[in-house]
Amino acid sequence: MTKQDIVSAISNETGIDKSTVQTCVEAMMRTISASMVSGENVYLRGFGSFILKTRAKKVGRNISKNVELIIPEHKIMAFKPAQTLAEKVK
Repeated sequence: MTKQDIVSAISNETGIDKSTVQTCVEAMMRTISASMVSGENVYLRGFGSFILKTRAKKVGRNISKNVELIIPEHKIMAFKPAQTLAEKVK
């Protein structure tokens, strides 16, 4: 499902014109992105959570050059579905 498919589905379900729905969807995505960039987790009750996890520093290997690399500690984004959503998907 693409962003345009989501906009169309919301527009059909609510009767709101697609341009208004698209503006709202894009504003929601910008808000979630800005929160994640600033280090905040985003919790959507009944849907799930967009969370930041910290990966520890580790040693990696470039096998083509046979060289060890230090991969520094860094943050990754993860999505954890709400229990109700996870049960519906199962």
